[in-house]
Amino acid sequence: MKTASKNGCKGKYQNWFLLFGVAVLAVMLTQLNYAEVGQGIAHAGYWFLAVVALWAFLYLFNAATWWLIVHQHEPKVSFWWLYKITVSGFALNYATPGGLMGGEPYRIMELTPVVGAERATSSVILYVMTHIFSHFWFWLLAVPLFLCVKDVDVVTAVLLTAVTLFCLLGIWFFVMGYRKGLAVRAMNLLRRLPLVGNRAQTFVLNHRQQLDNIDRQIASMHRQSPRRFVTCVLLELACRVCSAAEIYFILLVLMPAPSYADCLLVLAFTSLFANMLFFMPLQLGGREGGFLMSVAGVGLSASAGIFVALLVRLRELIWTAIGLLLIKLPLKPR
Repeated sequence: MKTASKNGCKGKYQNWFLLFGVAVLAVMLTQLNYAEVGQGIAHAGYWFLAVVALWAFLYLFNAATWWLIVHQHEPKVSFWWLYKITVSGFALNYATPGGLMGGEPYRIMELTPVVGAERATSSVILYVMTHIFSHFWFWLLAVPLFLCVKDVDVVTAVLLTAVTLFCLLGIWFFVMGYRKGLAVRAMNLLRRLPLVGNRAQTFVLNHRQQLDNIDRQIASMHRQSPRRFVTCVLLELACRVCSAAEIYFILLVLMPAPSYADCLLVLAFTSLFANMLFFMPLQLGGREGGFLMSVAGVGLSASAGIFVALLVRLRELIWTAIGLLLIKLPLKPR
């Protein structure tokens, strides 16, 4: 009877996540210029199908990272169940203002009945940390790549220096988080904010032991399983490198032999700009502006940037829809 009650509660929250995601997706679809969309898909042809299919492969990297994190303590959790949750989690993140406000609570909700609330929370926080940590490394590695393949003027040198310092600061912050945990530090930061400070203070007082346990679990992989930790970071970094194939496939429509190095640079600087606007659902406007600036920076035309941004936006909408549908797919976690 108790299990049935828990399943019913979980199903109710699944429905809320699904309905919220569908509502936001519907709003996004109303913002499209369908004549432009039709022309873009017709021009891309089968390469657009390759772009959409590519992400079924890329999500394997993300799911494998999370599986390794969860597998540290729960070796029987199904990889394909985590893959389903991964795709749905990213779909909710795409559709949610604030980025991590939709997908991560959903992942914790799904994983809690399997591994418990503390382990579910720590594994999701640890995955998010690793995902963002790999972004900082990707952006940092893009700087020497740019220096190797492009000419650099004074303005560009200043921008690259700023990017380098920003990435080094981000890497330092996450290394400290891996060593000591991040849950308590994040809540202490929230306690100093004007609107949420009192609630954060109350939450810390009522859940101090749980927060400490979560931080110990976050720090344990970095300390006890350094090889697993490095593998997780490399998997996420490999995902970033492979995802540049999306831009490569799209540029093949426009030119006979695009440079993969240019695709990596476009992806790196576009994602850096778009993540600065993380509070926008589907990063509306930020990603398109990032593509325009990035393609100009590597010597491609503005029309190429607009075309790439359009097809990437369509791919995101398709995978958002797929992820939302997967929320109700009945797979067993073990």
